Amino acid sequence: MTPDAASMSLLEALLLGFVEGLTEFLPVSSTGHLTILESALGYSVDDPDITAFTAIIQVGAVFATLLYFRQDFLRIGTAWVKGISGRAEKADDYMFGWAVIIGSIPIGIVGLLFKDTIETTLRSLWFVGGALILWSFVMWFADSRATQERGEADVTWRDTLIIGLTQCLALIPGVSRSGATMSAGLLRGLDRVTVTRLSFFLSIPALTAAGILQTVTKYDDISGGVGWPATITATITSFVVAYVVVAWLLRYIAKHDYSIFIVYRIALGSLVLTLVSTGVLAAT
Repeated sequence: MTPDAASMSLLEALLLGFVEGLTEFLPVSSTGHLTILESALGYSVDDPDITAFTAIIQVGAVFATLLYFRQDFLRIGTAWVKGISGRAEKADDYMFGWAVIIGSIPIGIVGLLFKDTIETTLRSLWFVGGALILWSFVMWFADSRATQERGEADVTWRDTLIIGLTQCLALIPGVSRSGATMSAGLLRGLDRVTVTRLSFFLSIPALTAAGILQTVTKYDDISGGVGWPATITATITSFVVAYVVVAWLLRYIAKHDYSIFIVYRIALGSLVLTLVSTGVLAAT
């Protein structure tokens, strides 16, 4: 029996917020994980309040990124503002600022054009399981072909435009926004730390815009569904957990490849497809 969405407890909210914060920046698909868990808890994953809840709590992870990289964002933002006013002092930071902006545009356009499909059809666990497995092979290919000959100072608007276009595929739950951006960056010859940091930077416009849009357009659905206390609790939890994950991931990826994430994705995707095909989990 599907529970009344308004009955979401704070314990469930804490659990969902923890999973969001844990998986947002790992290349394993936070939306895919939330969709799986929401289905396991008995919620209809394509209900308006559930899709809105999923998008809104990601803003907590965005705030964690802003806090962790506050000095970088201040430096790049200052350079960009001075640059557009004709007072550029640090050309690399100014150009990097433009690169992030340009790379963020594609997912905004595609997200708005296919909003209904993303919130309904693509939320099916069939898509989630399949995407987890299929994109794992793309990650493996990118990781195995990585030259890592270029660093952050070498990032251009062409790089971020290509990475931004690839990021659009992450609108399919299970692909993973970070998995998509990291794979594209590696294939462009960027090193793992650079593509990981760039993935963090590109997450801010995309996730913030999605969270604001859902808050404005689905405010009543949240109020009459999962409820704002649960949504706020999950958002705060995702912030705390994501901050820890960001710090860990940068240290980890400096010395390791993506093998552990690839194996995990394939195992999880296979499990999801098995559970859905046997009727243990509902596809939507």
